[in-house]
This record gives sequence, structure tokens and C-alpha cells, in this order.
Amino acid sequence: MNQSSTSDCREPQGQALVNRYRKNYGIPDEAELSEAMILSHWDLERRLRGELLASSLENRRNTFERCYTELYSELGWLNRLMDSIGSKPPESRFADWLGIIGEPGDPPARVFELGPGKGELIGLLADRGFDCTASEITSERGDKWQAERPNLGWIASDGIHLDLFVAPESFDIIISSQVIEHLHPDDLDAHFRGAASILRPGGRYIMSVPHSYAGPADISRVFDCDSTHGMHLKEYTYRQLTQAAEMADFHRLLAPIRFPGGKLKPVASSFYLNYMIGLESLIGLFPAGRKRRMVAKAARVLYFSPFLMLVAEK
Repeated sequence: MNQSSTSDCREPQGQALVNRYRKNYGIPDEAELSEAMILSHWDLERRLRGELLASSLENRRNTFERCYTELYSELGWLNRLMDSIGSKPPESRFADWLGIIGEPGDPPARVFELGPGKGELIGLLADRGFDCTASEITSERGDKWQAERPNLGWIASDGIHLDLFVAPESFDIIISSQVIEHLHPDDLDAHFRGAASILRPGGRYIMSVPHSYAGPADISRVFDCDSTHGMHLKEYTYRQLTQAAEMADFHRLLAPIRFPGGKLKPVASSFYLNYMIGLESLIGLFPAGRKRRMVAKAARVLYFSPFLMLVAEK
């Protein structure tokens, strides 16, 4: 097996591990879950991570499609357990996104979502009147969650060279939620260039990713690791994503400030982005690992969020 070293993990065992796993994935106490199931998941993600990181430019798309198809197939039991959880309605869960995206307009804005998972957000936008397209790297997810909506289409793409799959300058908005951390780190710049290429002038790429200073946010969190060892190949900061977007000729960069309680719509501003970059620079002075995570958690009173949102305008 090509698995990463876990020397920075504390790896709880037995019931302590089961409890951490339940909490991380929101699995009800009454759902059947064993330590063996968790360890199988842990071994699978570490092995697939090694294969993804070792992939070359020539075979990367095929490697990613194969690995993610295997992941979703092998973890069907986890999807079933998570599907059994009662949750808030989509309008409530995606309130921040709806506030940032705004109204569809006339004619309706064209929206492209990368990695929509079960398609809840893009389906909600389609129901609100947007002209929507969603893209997954594997049909294991895309086809399974597709609903019959005349203004929602699905395509397969590599998530990187988007102009090879859709016409240039054909979308007004691109969205991605917890996707960029799954990309190969070597593809980050190409991903932003691909996103810019399919946006119309003035279009926006709205993204949300786990902030690396609060992470790891993948299965590594269950094993109390200081860095990612699962399918989050790299987690990022505001500064890193801002620099990548600027290199792809996005001309205006904003960060939405999200207000507690959800009664006020989020406001995206360059001032808040600069504030967050400054705040994360201070947090970054602390040693990586548990101490930095503790500081990041304390900084939530200063509006630091474990999940960053960035709006890049073309």
C-alpha cells in the first residue's frame, strides 16, 4: 500500500475512535458502526491519496476518476448513514450562498458548479430559475443524484481544464464548495485559469474551502492528525488562493463576511479579504499543528472561520 506516514497523528482506538468518527460525520448513536469499518475507511483514503499525488499530468484525469469511483463505491455504507441524518432545509443550509449569488436575473444567469456531490445547491439554484450546469469527475455521483430539471444539465470534466469541456466565456457564475482541497496541488494554477476561461467578462467564481489553519478537515481529523492524510490533498489559506486567482487574471477579489444568526445577508468586500489575510498571517506565526488550531479556534471571536469563502471576479 502507498500510504502516507501518520507520525503526526495520535490515532485513538476502540470506543474513543468510534465516538470521534460519529461526531465528525454526524452519525447517529443508534447507527451500526465498528472500529473495523473506520479503519477500513482510513486505509482506503490514505492509499488513494498516495495514488492521486503520484499521478502524472498524462494520467491524472483517469487516476482521479478511478480513485473517486472506488472511494464512493467502497464507502456506500457511509453515505447511507449520513443520508439518514435529519438536517435543515436547503434554503437554510445554503443561505450564505444564496445571499452571495443573488437573484437569477432576466435572462437568467448561467451557473456552473464543480463537484456538486448530491446536487443540493445546484438543484436549489435551478429551482430558483438559474440556468445551471454541474460537473463531476465520476458518474458515480453525478448521475446518481441528477434530478429531472429542464434547466439543470450534468457533464463530466477533470475540474481543471474546463475550456476543454464547455465553451469559453459561457457562464456568469462558477461555484465550488469543498472541491479545491481535493485537486492535485500542481493543478491549482491551471484550475483557476480554466475557471477564468469559461467565465464571461465580469463573471464571478465563488468558492468555499476548509482553511488550512483550522484543519485538517478530512478523515485525518478523526485520527487527531496535524496534517491531511486523506483525500484533502492540500488545504489552503486566503493568501494562497488569492495569489492563484490573481495569476489567472481575476481582477477583483472579495471575501464574504457572514454574520451570526443568518438574519443578515453576507457582504463580500476587499476590505474583509485584506483583514482575513492579515489575521491569518498572525495565526500563522504559531507553530503548525495543535497550537495553531487552538489559536484559530480562539480567533473565531474575530470573525475567523474554519471555512474560508472567496469571490474572484473576472
